[in-house]
Amino acid sequence: MTDRDDASRAERALVERVVGVGESLAVGRFQYRFDTKRWEWSEEVARMHGYPPGTEPTTEMLLSHKHPDDRDRVKEMITSVEDGGTFSSHHRIVDTDGRVVEVLVVSEPMADDEGTVIGTEGYYVDVSETAAEYRREAIDQTLPGLLDARVLIEQAKGALMLTYGITADQAFRVLRWRSQETNVKLRTIAERVVAALPTLAGDEVQLRTRFDHVLLTAHLGDDPIG
Repeated sequence: MTDRDDASRAERALVERVVGVGESLAVGRFQYRFDTKRWEWSEEVARMHGYPPGTEPTTEMLLSHKHPDDRDRVKEMITSVEDGGTFSSHHRIVDTDGRVVEVLVVSEPMADDEGTVIGTEGYYVDVSETAAEYRREAIDQTLPGLLDARVLIEQAKGALMLTYGITADQAFRVLRWRSQETNVKLRTIAERVVAALPTLAGDEVQLRTRFDHVLLTAHLGDDPIG
C-alpha cells in the first residue's frame, strides 16, 4: 500500500468519524486561511478537478470549474467563506477534461491552539460514479446521511450554546471532545443529546445539571467508532 493510499484511507476515516457515514467514496481535504486568503487542497481534490498534485488552487480556479448551472450559487458560498463563513454544498464541477463530477462539500471552522478561528477546513466527497446504479445509491443514501448528520450536530450545538452560554465554535469543540473522549461517533453523540432535549425541564440550575448528565452520558450504548 502506498503513502497516497494511506492518506486516502485517513481522509475517509476522518469524514466517517465526524458524520458517521461509512460509504466508500473518494474523499479529499481542503482548507482556506483568512490571514493569507489562500486555498489548499489535497491530491484527491486536485485530481477531482483534473490537476496534478502540487497545483495551488485559487478562488478564480475553483469557480471556473463549477458547472454553469451551479456556478452562481456556489460563488455566493465561496464569497461567504472568504468573509469568515463555512462552505457546505452539493454541486457539480467540470474537470480539465470536461468530465462532470458530482461532489458534496462539508466544512467546519478551523481554529488554532488557542481556539481562535483562523479559517475553514473540510472535505470534498466525490459522489459521482460511472455505474448509474451505484451513483443513485450514493446520492440517495450517502448524501441524506451526511446532511442529516450535520442537522443533528447543528441542533446539538444550539442546545449547548443556549444551556452554557457558549459560542457555536465552542459548542462544536465540546461535542468533538465527547466524541474523542468516548470513542463514539460525533453524529451519535449529537443524536442522543437532541433526543434527550424534550425530557429536560426545571429552573436554570436544574436544567443545566440535567443537561450536564445528558452530555456526559450520551456516549453510552453500543455504537463505538471501532
